[in-house]
Amino acid sequence: MRKLKAGDEIAFSGVIYTARDQAHKRLAEGIKKRQQLPIDLKGAVIYYCGPAKTPKGKVIGSCGPTTSARMDEFTPILLKEGLVAMIGKGRRSEEVTRAIKKFKGIYFLAYAGCGALLSKYVKKAKVAAYKDLGPEAIMRLEVRNFPLIVGIDAKGGNLYGKK
Repeated sequence: MRKLKAGDEIAFSGVIYTARDQAHKRLAEGIKKRQQLPIDLKGAVIYYCGPAKTPKGKVIGSCGPTTSARMDEFTPILLKEGLVAMIGKGRRSEEVTRAIKKFKGIYFLAYAGCGALLSKYVKKAKVAAYKDLGPEAIMRLEVRNFPLIVGIDAKGGNLYGKK
C-alpha cells in the first residue's frame, strides 16, 4: 500500500473493520488507559461506516462511508497503535495528514452515495466489538474487490490538496 499515490484507484480484498464516532472514542480511551483493545489495530484497516440493518438473505445492509473528519481527533493515536489504513469520505485535517505521513498510513475514499452497491463487495460480516452500540458497533467485514481511491498516500500526497 505504501507505493500507492493519491488518486490511484484500487480494488481491495481482505478484512476491514467498520468503526464510527463512538467506537473510535472507546478505542482511543482504551489506548490511553493501556487496556487490551477488542480488535488488533496492528495492520488493520478501518472503514468509517455504520451499516444499515441487514435485509433477509443478504450479508450486510447498505454500507456507505461516513464523513471522515469526525474521526480526526482519534486518528493519530490509532495510527500510532498500528492502524495502516482508513476508508471514508471527505477531507482530513492537517494533523491527520501529518500522522498518516509519519506512521506511513493511507487514507482511502469510498464512493459516497453508493452504500447499496458497496454492500455487494462484502462477502462476510459479523460484529467484532461494542455490540451495545448497535449500528455503530465494530464489525469485521471480509471484502472482495472493494472499490477505493487513494485520498492521502503514505508520503502525504493529498487528492484534495492542502487545506
